[in-house]
Amino acid sequence: MESFIWWMKNALLGVISLLFLTFGIVNLGNSYELKNPFEFVMTFFSASLMIMISIVGIIYLALQIYSFLKKDEAQVVGSTHSTGKAG
Repeated sequence: MESFIWWMKNALLGVISLLFLTFGIVNLGNSYELKNPFEFVMTFFSASLMIMISIVGIIYLALQIYSFLKKDEAQVVGSTHSTGKAG
């Protein structure tokens, strides 16, 4: 059950990160259509910040999954190589 909750939490984080990444890219594209330079700069930098934070969420998710799979792989390898006999 704990593994299921872990996967659901990370899946939710991934979906939210992808949604914010998409929203940031759309905002970045829309910022070039603005006529007021002040509005352009504010929209451009806010969209860039949104994209950077979303990418950090995606990197965090990738590292969490890599760590989880690496730990499982080490447990499987450790259990197949141990015989339980001393000496």
